[in-house]
Order: sequence, then structure tokens, then C-alpha cells
Amino acid sequence: MKPNMGTADKIIRLVVVAVIAILYFSGQISGTVAIILGIVAVAFLVTSLIGWCPTYVPFGISTRKTDKTVR
Repeated sequence: MKPNMGTADKIIRLVVVAVIAILYFSGQISGTVAIILGIVAVAFLVTSLIGWCPTYVPFGISTRKTDKTVR
């Protein structure tokens, strides 16, 4: 598992997690929508913490900056 998420990607995902949590705990979302968004929030939280997104792999996407200095 080579990390494929950059800092901005991680921050955006964590902000989305926070927004979903605020909406849930303030009672703005409930029922099926809350369950689906809760699953999305957990997935975003886990991928942000480990820095690897399995969805990016088949498409070869990486938002992580690479150091291209040659020594």
C-alpha cells in the first residue's frame, strides 16, 4: 500500500467528515441518509488517516506530491 493521497486531499476529506458529523448530531440528517453519509464519513476518515485510497488505485490517481530531485 503505497500512499496516494496528498495533504490537501486529506484535509478536504476530514472537513467533509466534520460537516457530516455536525449535520448528524444537530439532527439535520436522519434515517437512510444518515446511514449512507455515516458510511461515507467513516471511509473518508480511515482513508485520510492511512493516506491511501483504494478507489484511486485502478485509475492510477495520486494526489500526493512526489520529490523528483535526483542525487
